Amino acid sequence: MSEIKDRLKLHSDPDDRSGFADIIGEYSWEGTTAAFDKVTAADVERVLGVAAANVRQLTPEELLVLLSDAAAPYLEDMAVLSRRFTQEKFGKTISMYIPMYVSNACSNCCVYCGFNHHNKSKRTILTMDQVENECKAIRRLGPFENLLIVSGEFPSICGVEYFADVLRVCRPYFHNLTIEVQPMRTAQYKRLVEEGLNGVVCFQETYHRENYNTFHPRGIKSFYDWRLNGYDRMGRAGVHKIGMGVLIGLDPDWRTDLVMMGRHLRYLQRNYWRTRYSINFPRMCPSESGYQPNVVISDRQLAQVTFAFRIFDHEVDISYSTREKPDFRDNMLSLGVTSMSAGSETEPGGYASTPEALEQFAVTDSRRPVDVTASIRAHGYDPVWKDWDAVFDR
Repeated sequence: MSEIKDRLKLHSDPDDRSGFADIIGEYSWEGTTAAFDKVTAADVERVLGVAAANVRQLTPEELLVLLSDAAAPYLEDMAVLSRRFTQEKFGKTISMYIPMYVSNACSNCCVYCGFNHHNKSKRTILTMDQVENECKAIRRLGPFENLLIVSGEFPSICGVEYFADVLRVCRPYFHNLTIEVQPMRTAQYKRLVEEGLNGVVCFQETYHRENYNTFHPRGIKSFYDWRLNGYDRMGRAGVHKIGMGVLIGLDPDWRTDLVMMGRHLRYLQRNYWRTRYSINFPRMCPSESGYQPNVVISDRQLAQVTFAFRIFDHEVDISYSTREKPDFRDNMLSLGVTSMSAGSETEPGGYASTPEALEQFAVTDSRRPVDVTASIRAHGYDPVWKDWDAVFDR
């Protein structure tokens, strides 16, 4: 009964209903999956030739070609193009950010997530005093200015008013504030923008509608259309930067998921052209739930994904989190990646104390921020702590 009420609430405002979910049915999942087997070496060479000429953007169908097995032998050629386009748009820089988890309470039952509502582990919701202590502790780690505020999805406990309070507390400490929380209404995003919100990150996890429902059986997150149309609500609200992502390893057809995300990115760029975009494609890590990935892709395959998306879109921010291994992050920082996290703690209160709260996933790169930035400089790149200010929008 509660989920029926939730569904009715989500569909009460016409402005919050429409979006990419209305047109995604135009793209066949099965047809896209089958297309990968038809790609030839000649197709790859043609797309790389178009990309090298740099006379137009590639299409999502050409992105598919670069993600295919047929493109794997051309990885070095793709790396050269990826580095070239990245340096042309971003220079030799890596933007630094750090996540701050404010709550692990969640009403969803995502089968793969450590925050699953059914997990019998300690839940924590930070008070504003604790949030400020976290801010102070993060500032002692390094000169971070880009803060990613993360929470489990529990709107009745951590809703728009809670996050407005968090933003007010964090604003004196950081210039750029991004949230990764439950999708909200257009009016709620506007409210948070007024409170100093700069960006929103939201993972669709998978674009496969039926499998999405299997992975997200209960809670607000189980409403596929509501989540998918959330990016449109962010755009309508004037959010400065929107972050997208799929969780690689969740759906067996992971390449199809990535093509769908490429189509979604192009749709958003056409409709909300004043907004900046970032993408992320983390590989699944073990969670408290014990869920294991349906697919495990290699470092070489993830490198191909990174190169393909950079060649597909020269301006999109490509982010690598501490889910990835140190050596791999170091090797990729000059080949297409433009932002990285460092020193991440994935449980609430993890910077100011040593809590026993539930964390969302295991961190693989546990190096201190000073060590990560030293590695960036050793590769001839500069870590950037602040790359945006409200004055740029005036």
